[in-house]
Amino acid sequence: MKEIFSCFIFGILTISTWGQNLDFSEYMASFAKENNFNGTILIEKKSKTVYKESFGYANLPFKVETSVDNRYKIASITKAFTAVLILQLYEQGKIDLNKTINAYLPKYNGQGGDKVTIEELLNMTSGIQNMDEGLSIESVLKNGMPQYQKPYSSDQMLTQYCSGTLVREPGTEFDYNNADYIILGKIIENLSGKSFVENLNDKILLPLQLNNTGLLSQQDIVENLADTYFFRDDIKKLTNDFPVYINNWYAAGAMYSSVDDILKFSDALFGHKLLNKDTLDKMLTPGLGEYGYGVWVYKDYDIKHKRYTIVKRPGSIMGAQAMLLHILENGTTVIILCNTFNVSLDDLAANIIERITE
Repeated sequence: MKEIFSCFIFGILTISTWGQNLDFSEYMASFAKENNFNGTILIEKKSKTVYKESFGYANLPFKVETSVDNRYKIASITKAFTAVLILQLYEQGKIDLNKTINAYLPKYNGQGGDKVTIEELLNMTSGIQNMDEGLSIESVLKNGMPQYQKPYSSDQMLTQYCSGTLVREPGTEFDYNNADYIILGKIIENLSGKSFVENLNDKILLPLQLNNTGLLSQQDIVENLADTYFFRDDIKKLTNDFPVYINNWYAAGAMYSSVDDILKFSDALFGHKLLNKDTLDKMLTPGLGEYGYGVWVYKDYDIKHKRYTIVKRPGSIMGAQAMLLHILENGTTVIILCNTFNVSLDDLAANIIERITE
């Protein structure tokens, strides 16, 4: 199960604790201790929460322990929320997925304005120049990352970093590009006449009572939000995240949430409370790169010699690590929110579903 990160790929520690003779709680405690895991894990089976536990620290310098009520930066899980908002507009007949950007964002001046469709933005095949191209630990240490380290409005982000040239024919190749979802966020605003935050609140957060979820801004102090730290492979230790304006990720990755709120969102999504069945089926149809609309979808995934459909929405911005994984056939959901990038959540989630699936 391949994870594609929204900013950097740094060195991480692989999972080495298995302990097949341990029950699940013992296994997780052993794993967390051995791998210095900091975060919260929630597992739902058959509509019941069967496991919820926190490990490590929400703040490392002051040794503030994590809590199951902690809020975390959820990075690209944001894209699943954005996809739902677009698909709700589709259900209302306000947007045609086969029409191009300029049909709904006339002032967009990128080369793909009259060529890239809404669907191609949703499934990351726009062909628009990748706004994060060339970012690496070496380049950031030398030159910084102007798209995130200077304060920009979403309009400025759209103009300066999401309106580049077409580097390939739209629809021909999967390329994970934050620009696609920033464009979608602006389309939501333009069609609704409301801000992205207002759309989130009106269409998802308030109806589902997601009281611990919202869109982050550098200027806001969010109560109970875990600080984030990433593992620097070049110096082999955890460090503070680079200074960034988190709001620059906007509709592509600027949200925060808790495990309980992510579960409510997941239950509502897969329970057809946010989208009807036909629309959800469209969202969960894997295209190039096994990517649907805002989520990866893995058909025929083998667990203990049985085949399942795995829907996965990881998120990663430096130390902010998040994972929402759902098994369609049996309704199992695994949510991992983490504030230190020193463990592969892909590997951890895969190990978890292997252990808990009967």
